[in-house]
This record gives sequence, structure tokens and C-alpha cells, in this order.
Amino acid sequence: MSSNATEVLVGGAVLAAAIAFGAYAVSATGYSLSDTGYPLSASFRSLEGVAAGSDVRLAGVKVGTVTDVSLNAETYRADMGILMRDGVQIPDDSAIVISSEGLLGGNFVEISPGGSPFYYEAGDEILDTQGSVSLISLLLKYVAGGDE
Repeated sequence: MSSNATEVLVGGAVLAAAIAFGAYAVSATGYSLSDTGYPLSASFRSLEGVAAGSDVRLAGVKVGTVTDVSLNAETYRADMGILMRDGVQIPDDSAIVISSEGLLGGNFVEISPGGSPFYYEAGDEILDTQGSVSLISLLLKYVAGGDE
């Protein structure tokens, strides 16, 4: 076998491995090439640790994605846009909370469902929000023995 044929075979094997790795990465992260779903919005006091692309979870299951994070210049609150997966209905008295995956993990958005028989529709705003809690400020309060 000539060296040109060997180079072509090795190059093909490397290309096949790269394609397989890319396909695995896409499937493992849950990334979707199509943006199907319906948009919702919410306004928070603090969105520390959440950015566009963060997970939106319900009962620990990913049901949506954060699509936009911006500062509202009038209210000085952080506005967030989310894209909920089609087929997931959220009661209109549900709360949306910024949660942490642990001490070293990142933050994600968690939906705490309510009991209303009515559901959010495309473009609605979730009003019951709870922003992120800064771990540093909690530790400083504990260390200082603060009753503040």
C-alpha cells in the first residue's frame, strides 16, 4: 500500500471519529437544531449565574431554554426570555426560581408548578419570580453572625 493511500485512510478515520464525537456531543447535551416551542418571559431582581442557553427545568427535567437576558432600564430588573418545549403546559399560577446545582455547579431556572386549570400561552409573562441568592452574601452573614 502506498503512503498516499495510507494517508487517505487515516484521514478518513479521523474525519469519521470527529463526526461521531460531534453527534454524541449534540445528543448528550440535548441541543436541538430546531427552535420549536412557545416563548414566555419573566422579570427578576437578580439573574446571577444564568445566561442565554441555560436550562429551564420542571421536576428536574429540561423543558425549555433561556433565550434572552437583558436589563430593563425602567425597572432596573433583569428580564429573561425563555422558549418552552411544545407539549409542556405550565399552570398560570406557577413560580419560576433561579436554583443552583450545588456549591460548585452552575445555576438553572426551575419552574415550580401551581394548581390552576389555566395555562400560560405564547408570549405571557410569569409574574411569580424569585431571583438567585448569592452564596457569598449568605456566607458573610453567617460568619459575621448577622441577624440583619
